[in-house]
Amino acid sequence: MKKLFAIVLFAMSFSVLAQDEIYTGFFSNKAVSGYDTVAYFVENKAVKGSSDYATEYKGATWYFSSQKHLDMFVKDPEKYAPQYGGYCAWAIAAKNDFASADPNEWTIVDGKLYLNYDREIKERWEKDRAQFIRQGDENWPKLIQ
Repeated sequence: MKKLFAIVLFAMSFSVLAQDEIYTGFFSNKAVSGYDTVAYFVENKAVKGSSDYATEYKGATWYFSSQKHLDMFVKDPEKYAPQYGGYCAWAIAAKNDFASADPNEWTIVDGKLYLNYDREIKERWEKDRAQFIRQGDENWPKLIQ
C-alpha cells in the first residue's frame, strides 16, 4: 500500500511540474478536444474536427473538419492555434496556473483565439480581457519553462 501511495504521489507531483505546452486532457492527445481551430476563424463557430483530417503539432494531434482547414493550419499553425496552448486564458492570466478549457467557450481578439474553462469564467475574462491578455502574455512563458 505504501508503495502504491508513493507511486501515485510521484505521478501527481510530476504532472504538477511538467505541463504540456498544448492542453490535451489527461487521457488524450487531442488539441482543443478535437475541435477544428481554423473553423473559429473562418466559420465563427466551434466545429468538431475529424480524424480524417489530422496533423501533429507541438506534441499534440489537431483535428479539422475539412482538408482545406487542415491545409490552412499546416501552412500557419501559430495563426490558428489557441493562445496559451489551449489552456483556460483566464486561469493563465488571473491565477498564473493551468486549467482545462471548453472549446465552446472561446473568443477571438486581435486575430488570436482564446479559450476558457466554462461560461462563467469566460464572463469574468470578458469583463477585462485586455488586462487579462496582458497578464496572460506575461505569465505564459514562465509557466511553460
